[in-house]
Amino acid sequence: MSEPISAEEQVVLVNERDEAIGTMGKLRAHQEGALHRAFSVFLFDDQGRLLLQRRAAVKYHSAGLWTNTCCSHPRPQEAIVDAANRRLKEEMGIEAQLALRFSFIYHASLDNGLQEHELDHVLFGRFAGPAKPDPGEVDEWKYMTADALDRDLNAHPERYTVWLRECWQRVRAELAKPGAA
Repeated sequence: MSEPISAEEQVVLVNERDEAIGTMGKLRAHQEGALHRAFSVFLFDDQGRLLLQRRAAVKYHSAGLWTNTCCSHPRPQEAIVDAANRRLKEEMGIEAQLALRFSFIYHASLDNGLQEHELDHVLFGRFAGPAKPDPGEVDEWKYMTADALDRDLNAHPERYTVWLRECWQRVRAELAKPGAA
């Protein structure tokens, strides 16, 4: 089961060069809009479809919205790939080989008066099986083609997390490169 947010759960504060400048409680960082390190995992099956998850209704923000396979924050002193593998297993019950593809910064308002201000490291991987998600993290999951996701994001952006909407076109550009997924 997922853990509730606690004052002890820390995110790594960074500058725009991704240099660590301190830590802050996760909820406080989202209340204040402090720039912090994050990651987003995109897993594709052998047909090139993206594995999406719908965030659990109990999540403290963006509950019930569709998003990429997994996203979270590394712990202090934890490498991005290690953190991504840890959370992929915790959230989705999946193990996959991940590769860092790009990073970007975004700042956006969320529900509940919170903000995302993240330096997001985006990782790609391959996975073709069924997910076994933690119900405290994920309400449902599905595979979707990139074209179908494009259409639905355009028609119904409110169904998706802000970070997926922010980075999807960057992901599409990365997928167009040789050996992408």
